[in-house]
Amino acid sequence: MSRSPWNTEKPVGQDTFDARAATEQQSVGAISHGTGDLHRLLVESVDDYAIFALDQNGYILTWNAGAERFKGYTADEAIGQHFSIFYPRERIEEGFPEFELREAVRVGRFEDEGWRIRKDGSRFWANVVITALRNPQGQLVGFGKVTRDLSERRLAEEALRESEQRFRLLVHGVRDYAIFMLDTTGHITTWNTGAQRIKGYTSEEITGKHFSIFYTAEDLEDGKPARELEIATKTGVYEEEGWRVRKDGTRFWANVVITALRKPDGALAGFAKVTRDLTERRAAQERAIEAARKAAASEAASRAKSEFLASMSHELRTPLNAIGGYADLLAMGVRGPVTEAQIEDLQRIRRSQQHLLGIINDILNFSRVEAGQVTYDYSAVPVATVIEAVGQMIEPQAIKKGVKLDVYQCPPDVAAWADKARVEQIVINLLSNAVKFTNKGGVKLECDGYDSERVSIAVTDTGLGIPADDLEKIFEPFVQVGRSLTQSHEGTGLGLSISRDLARAMGGDVVVTSELEKGSQFRLILPRAKPA
Repeated sequence: MSRSPWNTEKPVGQDTFDARAATEQQSVGAISHGTGDLHRLLVESVDDYAIFALDQNGYILTWNAGAERFKGYTADEAIGQHFSIFYPRERIEEGFPEFELREAVRVGRFEDEGWRIRKDGSRFWANVVITALRNPQGQLVGFGKVTRDLSERRLAEEALRESEQRFRLLVHGVRDYAIFMLDTTGHITTWNTGAQRIKGYTSEEITGKHFSIFYTAEDLEDGKPARELEIATKTGVYEEEGWRVRKDGTRFWANVVITALRKPDGALAGFAKVTRDLTERRAAQERAIEAARKAAASEAASRAKSEFLASMSHELRTPLNAIGGYADLLAMGVRGPVTEAQIEDLQRIRRSQQHLLGIINDILNFSRVEAGQVTYDYSAVPVATVIEAVGQMIEPQAIKKGVKLDVYQCPPDVAAWADKARVEQIVINLLSNAVKFTNKGGVKLECDGYDSERVSIAVTDTGLGIPADDLEKIFEPFVQVGRSLTQSHEGTGLGLSISRDLARAMGGDVVVTSELEKGSQFRLILPRAKPA
């Protein structure tokens, strides 16, 4: 049956269909409206992003919580303002905000990182994305703008860049260490000042070369460079000392540390190599070893010499004592009467025997001191007792020589902490020398310069004096200052050497002052004994 287009009668079931359609249309509208509200709520609630809309000219239409949090403006303050209020003056003057909008219109979106301004005037580093918004007909209706505050990330990046720059400057400026990088195959990628100074190559000459260029021919034949990288790769680090070669072909002794560098995923990125030139240190060590060897050899030779002298002294003393004994027996008439001439001859024999025995005794004492065989019996030694005993002992020598000997008293409470026999031995030597080398005038023996820590016994003469250049020489073994072909002095030249060694062994010393043509003063200085 045909229908008239103007027939208003509804087909069967049409009301039901229309009702269902209307219901569905209302439901879709409700869902669409609900989704829009949800989307708007989401945007407004986002706290970490500034999300807002701009009109076609860049004026702010909407404002979310994130925008208020890090830009500082409330919605009432921001809406209606031009978005250029967030830009530094220099960017506004160069028209950058308008440029952003033009680019967003041209390509659909614009993204940038740069400084932006908060309400309080402070700057923050922002990531900005501007998206052109168009209606279904393609007409521009405005812009969506999303801004992230990346200030903390930028600060961290800048700190990292500054740290890397400082590290690069530090490495480049170090002159005492060669610090450079190798790629995974051992080819040089960086080069510092220290490397140029130590190895002789400039950065332009060496970059790209294999690090085996620094190794000796024998190390290259042995495959050492490759083995070092292999060990560093397996264990993380390789260290050794050995010979390396400079650009000019000379060798230097180097301490080498190779460290494997790895990426975050563990893959090998290359190697760091640090080299120190230890040539001078090695030479110093070798000199020290050689000096120690020579010292040991010298000590052994000295000990052998001392032992020889001691042995020879004992061997010589036996016949000398026999000569003296038989001379005395002959002089006493044991073998029969002797004439006055014979007695005089025997006295000459006896004096020669005593003189030679004195020399032998000096040599024996010297060898004992050098060999460290002298023992010391420490006690409080009254200086007055030593001065009196030695003065009486040397007085006959002074009278015979025609030299005036003045012995001065010392306070009884002045005592040295020393070996009494050794102290007397030293003072006897000093006083007898003074008498021997004084031809006119006199000699004084006294205690002098004592205090709470030390005591001093001084022997002063009016002899010829000692040249300043010879003041230390006189303490050397077998040295006698002033001895010549025309003027000789008895003795071995060991007395002063033995005296100083004995004094120093007891914690003291023997010192001298002298003036030519006026005389000399020798002082024995010893630790003072503490009161009982």
